[in-house]
Amino acid sequence: MRTDQHFPSLFSKKDLTKNADGSTDIVFSPTKPGDNPNWIQTIPGKSWFTIFRLYGPLEPWFDKSWKLEDFVEVK
Repeated sequence: MRTDQHFPSLFSKKDLTKNADGSTDIVFSPTKPGDNPNWIQTIPGKSWFTIFRLYGPLEPWFDKSWKLEDFVEVK
């Protein structure tokens, strides 16, 4: 089963719209919330997963001092 977004993805280099404070909100939901461009469509009652792809990681990745922020607000 697919959504209307056949390849649902966002890219930090071109697609994401940032908030005034520099943070980024990404919305995962079946329906688009207003005109929010950072939206990934989901299917009601179906699970989904997130993949973070890193290109050219630096030393903090290899020495394990870099951590992906784990703050997620579910509304």
